[in-house]
Amino acid sequence: MFFRVTRTGGYAYIQIAESYRDGKKVRQRILATLGRADILQSTGQMERLLRSGMRFADRLAVIDAHAKGKTEPVSIHKIGPDLVFGRLWEEMGIQRILRGLLGNRRYGFDVERAIYLTVLHRLFASGSDRAAENWRDEYRIAGAEGLELHHLYRAMAFLGEAIPKEPETLGSPRCIKDLIEESLFERRRDLFTEVDLVFFDTTSIYFEGAGGETIGQYGYSKDHRPDLKQMVVGFALDAEGCPLCCEMWPGNTTDVKTLIPLVDRMRRRFRIREVCVVADRGMISDDTITALESAQPPVRYILGVRMRRQNEVSEKILRHRGAWQEIQPERTRAKDPQPLKLKDLEIGTRRYVVCLNEEQRRKDAHDRAAIVEALKKQLKSGDKSLVGNKGYRKFLAQEGEGRFTIDEAKIKEDARFDGKWVLRTNTDYDAEIVARAYKSLLTVESLIRTTKSILVTRPIYHKCDETIRGHVFCSFLAILLKTELESRMSQMDLASEWGEVIRGLNALQEVKAVFNGHHFLLRSQLTGDSHKAIRAAGVAVPPTIKEL
Repeated sequence: MFFRVTRTGGYAYIQIAESYRDGKKVRQRILATLGRADILQSTGQMERLLRSGMRFADRLAVIDAHAKGKTEPVSIHKIGPDLVFGRLWEEMGIQRILRGLLGNRRYGFDVERAIYLTVLHRLFASGSDRAAENWRDEYRIAGAEGLELHHLYRAMAFLGEAIPKEPETLGSPRCIKDLIEESLFERRRDLFTEVDLVFFDTTSIYFEGAGGETIGQYGYSKDHRPDLKQMVVGFALDAEGCPLCCEMWPGNTTDVKTLIPLVDRMRRRFRIREVCVVADRGMISDDTITALESAQPPVRYILGVRMRRQNEVSEKILRHRGAWQEIQPERTRAKDPQPLKLKDLEIGTRRYVVCLNEEQRRKDAHDRAAIVEALKKQLKSGDKSLVGNKGYRKFLAQEGEGRFTIDEAKIKEDARFDGKWVLRTNTDYDAEIVARAYKSLLTVESLIRTTKSILVTRPIYHKCDETIRGHVFCSFLAILLKTELESRMSQMDLASEWGEVIRGLNALQEVKAVFNGHHFLLRSQLTGDSHKAIRAAGVAVPPTIKEL
């Protein structure tokens, strides 16, 4: 039986109906008409009727009593994180791989559960392993109840443990975490084509503590903290946008030194015959390109070019007067792809693809005009205040002793770069494929931002290199779970914001309560986008109430 609302003469009436089977058809019939909906609601008759009926519905009575604070809570735990990511952890094979690598080792605690706890903590709170131990108390995570801080440290050391008699690359040994990445790759190897695009980018992570034994070094800090030791972390994604591996090097390793060793290691580790590396401007140098082209077999590459610093590009490529090839027209709707025009040029044996986004070109011109206009106003109030402003300084010319004026030639020169970027490649791909492949590098850069925000790994107080490597690798596994869930949601057309997914899952609670001498489990309502994540993971929502 159920309530239904019918409308007659401009009024809504509440009725009690039931469904019944008439041969092969299901029909409905009215059992009673309770009255006008507005009168039943305004007088409280409907509410009194429902409360009266609760005497015959024990579970509803418990829910009502709990809402009024008349139950005795025994425990409250958050269940959303493990509900979704516990299923992904198993289906992606991470649990099986870890248990297989642990083999017959006797740690005296469940290492796989300690790693899972740390990874789950990265997704929802991040921070140190000490924070993960305290965070665990509020959550229901099967098998993690008895874990202590020293267990988490030992689990991190297992992940970062160096494999004996294996060669190092840029001061980084081959570790247990590498075996996990390779096993995960084998599980999905059929997704790879003959020629594989590999997107690569790096970031730096500074240390609050000493920075381990050798991995923490002073170097160029992308966090603007040159006063602290750091490490360099590189991420590689495959053509499907799935994290493939992460590499860790001492903090004084420069970006241009990482690309060649990374390619060599990936060929050995993943048995990939051909690789096309897509990397950003910070990784390109003449020595890097020479090494890529002289490798056997040669490595294909699509690399961003520093337009302003390379004379061949700024003086020849950008001054080429050839016609643009329109790949994507101007947008008519906000959701349309951004406009794109291309030029495919060669100088000797060097191939360049020049890309132009007309929207970005107009924005660059507008921003520069705003700077010049502000610059003119500032010049009237004095010159000295302008010298320290980088945005102003590049459009200034010095006249005499301590006098500055606007340099129109510099403004004209700057306009040549509006909305453009230049790529260098040794592939035979069409120019459109080259451009779109490079734009996909934004996925890696987004992943880097994710690592630095949602999955922040600081502070790192570990004293040993192996525990540091394990600590950072847990963030990689967290990114892998995040990517998998987002991929499943995308395939099911379940649009959502990641923050709403996390908020909703984090708010999903299970309360163990006592009412009239009976023990019950009560589940909170789904909020945010938690229902989408649960559906994508393929798990069942626990019942609203369950008697124990």
